[in-house]
Amino acid sequence: MDESPRSLDPQVLASLQGLDIAARLAVEGFVAGLHKSPYHGVSVEFAEHREYSPGDDIRHVDWKVWSKTDKLYLKQYEQETNLICYILLDSSESMAYASDAQVSKWQYGQLIAASLAYLILQQQDAVGLATFDTRVQRLLRPSGQPSHLKDIVQVMTTTPTERKTDLGAIFHDLAERFTKRGLVILISDLFDDPTRVLAGLRHFRHRRHDLIVFQVLDPAELDFPFRQTTLFKGLEELGQVLVEPVLLRHAYQQEIESFCSELRRGCQSMNIDYLLLRTDQALDAALSGYLATRSARLSRFR
Repeated sequence: MDESPRSLDPQVLASLQGLDIAARLAVEGFVAGLHKSPYHGVSVEFAEHREYSPGDDIRHVDWKVWSKTDKLYLKQYEQETNLICYILLDSSESMAYASDAQVSKWQYGQLIAASLAYLILQQQDAVGLATFDTRVQRLLRPSGQPSHLKDIVQVMTTTPTERKTDLGAIFHDLAERFTKRGLVILISDLFDDPTRVLAGLRHFRHRRHDLIVFQVLDPAELDFPFRQTTLFKGLEELGQVLVEPVLLRHAYQQEIESFCSELRRGCQSMNIDYLLLRTDQALDAALSGYLATRSARLSRFR
């Protein structure tokens, strides 16, 4: 039985006056803390020692350790504000699809992006946004200012969803633009050639970014519930075709499962977090469990 509060139903969230309000409501139930710093700098909380190397700043030498061991070690500290997050939101035409009584993938993706941006800013970290189809439509550089959420929302609500997509080319482009290592969060239906998609994601990993991939799909795209003779209109210039859905259902479900499995396995092989989300899932349930699992997993490596 679904025990999620009614306010976190995707349709209710999407009907609110502003994405920033929806984000605040959705984050209410989230596990606190998307990350605990994987990076080290000079800040407040002491983390560990490491051996001195020529060229290191001697101001951070632990002289007490030196007096006891006659060896030079540096103190390392965990930064309080060190995460740079880049949210990539697919704004291609296929994201506008919504089956009966569902929010569109685009609306659901906006809710995810706004919620995560709000959470990251609450942690006093920096977040940026890129919307894209065949090219990067809008690019907001990362900022840690609380007011940046309004800028992110404004970009999402004014971005059209009316073109094709080219995920591989976009990922290669953005991987070159993001010069500072950080966390890349991709929100997309990933409807493109899996080989090209994975090659683009590999470019981010080559640049040493951490990645989270949210594949957002409509329930009808997974369950194929159609029964009557149906005229399917292809998005992104794919034309249309009249078919008997009952005859195609089994083959279609095998194909979509194969497609998603290839993407999931490809992400796993590159140590990329992958999560398939349906647009009928309550937003807090969809994200809070994943964030808790991620936080617990990362803490084991600290």
